[in-house]
Amino acid sequence: MAEGTGFLRTTGDGLELVVRRTLLADPKDVWAWVTESDKLEQWIGRWQGEGGVGNVVELTMTAEASAQPERVTIIDCDPPKRLQVELLSEAGTWQLQVDVRPHGEETVVELNQLIEQGDDISSVGPGWEYYMDRLVAIRSGLAPAPFDDYYPALVGYYNELE
Repeated sequence: MAEGTGFLRTTGDGLELVVRRTLLADPKDVWAWVTESDKLEQWIGRWQGEGGVGNVVELTMTAEASAQPERVTIIDCDPPKRLQVELLSEAGTWQLQVDVRPHGEETVVELNQLIEQGDDISSVGPGWEYYMDRLVAIRSGLAPAPFDDYYPALVGYYNELE
């Protein structure tokens, strides 16, 4: 069964939902898994287009049935430390940031989503837990858990954060 690990944090930009995982890997390797389309598609989705700050690429989620491409604007990119994007999807516009940092022999990867008024973190949080666990499982050669282990199982955990 999935475990809720996300938390809320106030930053200069507002309230963020944070989901963090630790991987036994070099930061450059983890960076490749969050930015290179062939690796990224194994756990969340593939992107097409020309990467670079200010550019728009299309992201197609690969772990979801009948996913349509979503527009992603690259706001900031500081390899191999930080990628900040704006994702425009049917669920709305999301401000996302992925931070990658060394921690001893491991690397911490943190996904942050800026929470706007009206965002339902009880549906958003379980999804990010699912994708971050997919990253860990696939990098480890394991089969990822099904989404049903995360939603609606983690809704209560995320309702308590609000």
